[in-house]
Amino acid sequence: MFSRTENFKQYIKLYPVVSSLLALNIVIHLLTLIPILGSKIISFGVHFNLLISEGEYWRLLTPIFLHASFSHLLFNMFSLYIFGPELEQLAGKARFLTIYMLAGLVGNVASYLIHDWNYTSLGASGAIYGIFGAFGALVYYTKNFMPQLKQIIIPIIVIGVIMTFIQPGIGITAHIAGLITGFILGMVYFHPKRIATWKKRQRKLKSV
Repeated sequence: MFSRTENFKQYIKLYPVVSSLLALNIVIHLLTLIPILGSKIISFGVHFNLLISEGEYWRLLTPIFLHASFSHLLFNMFSLYIFGPELEQLAGKARFLTIYMLAGLVGNVASYLIHDWNYTSLGASGAIYGIFGAFGALVYYTKNFMPQLKQIIIPIIVIGVIMTFIQPGIGITAHIAGLITGFILGMVYFHPKRIATWKKRQRKLKSV
């Protein structure tokens, strides 16, 4: 289910939202490597509770597209590359983007509300955990007829949560808040009645 066999052109055509997010994150990270410009980008966009409290609310969103290192970027973008396409196809472009962005945003809002004024962070991890959460909701609805999905997703979520608490320098609040947000949105988007409605709409469009 999560093995990617598409070539570059096929991948972009089939998963435009995931491809756009991958490209945007990579380009922004490359820009942050440029002397002077890079430090300005980080300074402008990093999550910093003190500056958010002073009205710089864009910092609740911009950190989703910033990464502290290549390994940080690689982990998040590899997860997006592998797990994003399946969710984009299942949920649709708009719903997938909503899950991704809202999970990242809620993760940053939670970090702002829970941590003290000098807390700083950056990274797409909250959004990535939102993808995992949405798959968790899908597992809930399909556990009786898609056991293979459960066998893949549940261990990933469990390992991800464990690593969140044992690795130093991890935004625990953003991870957990993102995971919960993705799960809640998944419970709404993947409800059997809603999926049945999608199928009816697709049939009508094909018949037109």
